[in-house]
Amino acid sequence: MERRTIDWEAIHRRLALAAAAIAGGLRHGPEETRRVLEARARVAAKPALTADDGERIEILAFTLAGEAYGVETRHVREVCQLKDLTALPCTPPFVAGVMSLRGQVLAVIDLRQFFELPAKGLTELNRVVVLKGGDNEMGLLADSIDGVRSVAAADLQQGLPTLTGIRERFLKGITGQMLAILDGGRLLADAGLRVNEHATR
Repeated sequence: MERRTIDWEAIHRRLALAAAAIAGGLRHGPEETRRVLEARARVAAKPALTADDGERIEILAFTLAGEAYGVETRHVREVCQLKDLTALPCTPPFVAGVMSLRGQVLAVIDLRQFFELPAKGLTELNRVVVLKGGDNEMGLLADSIDGVRSVAAADLQQGLPTLTGIRERFLKGITGQMLAILDGGRLLADAGLRVNEHATR
């Protein structure tokens, strides 16, 4: 019987994301907290996937302006609570501002503005999904974190007619449950999303 290898790095990454999301989720009401924890328990109970299971993508799911989004966990450094956000002058409307994350300045992007979605305003329940790739790092605002999921790459659809322009450019695909998977690599590499250090001068 062929032995299956365990991707310990993926498991540790999943546990770290779950722990960060749970820490923020405790501010929800009891029912919402129970629902989120049960969903995470189902994800954690699944065995680690290998190449024999077919190509799959592990994503962190979150909500944004009432819509369901996800980004591959390989692009996610962590999830944290939004606090002490400082607005920057002379920056595009989609730049929500900057925040301090363990002594480092992190630019926070409001994808609702970037994708021209309905804005609901910030609340104390807002989360920041921190993306990292090479030397590039940014935070994405999220209304709530829905946990880590695994989706089959073959199940991703190319998009919908209603998704056009700037949103479609950063879309990796859409699942059958209407979860829009964002291309984290493109978001990190896009020069238009980088906050110019000279903007504050």
